[in-house]
Amino acid sequence: MAVKILIVTGDAAESLEVLYPYQRLREEGYEVHIAAPSRKKLRFVVHDFEEGFDTYTEKPGYTWPADVAFAEVVPEEYAAVVVPGGRAPEYLRNDPEVRRILAAFAGADKPIAQICHGPLITAAAGSLAGRRVTAYPALEPDMRAAGAEFRDSEAVVDGTLVSARAWPDHSAWMREFLTVLRAKAPLA
Repeated sequence: MAVKILIVTGDAAESLEVLYPYQRLREEGYEVHIAAPSRKKLRFVVHDFEEGFDTYTEKPGYTWPADVAFAEVVPEEYAAVVVPGGRAPEYLRNDPEVRRILAAFAGADKPIAQICHGPLITAAAGSLAGRRVTAYPALEPDMRAAGAEFRDSEAVVDGTLVSARAWPDHSAWMREFLTVLRAKAPLA
């Protein structure tokens, strides 16, 4: 039986933050499903850091189909969840189904990988109080308001919760997440 990993995302998610873990986890041998508000073709974006801009810029990115709608997700069927960033978490955090999903993973102490603006969702699910996290640096006040200890580091591990700032931290983020995942949900 395959070990399944869930990625929760939506339109305007950062392309790299969805597709890098999707491909890396499949390469490792996990079965990966992308969940979104509905089954549809998602439109991702590319956030880049350009000289002269005070924040990142945004351009159209890749499209990718969602395998499953949030309402269809049975968290018990998945070993772990990945929460990419981009702008998607800004509206996804208001979806009661995505909050249900994240609360179930946190409550069962299953591995959660979050990056960039993704922690807005785990915060909305009430799953960051007392935890050490990182996120896109502009989210430091949001993380503190959620009761988390913010660290400006490329990858922060707190038990089964692994977080990173943004796509430049992918290598450290996935290395740490795979260490947690292999211990909690080893492949046959």
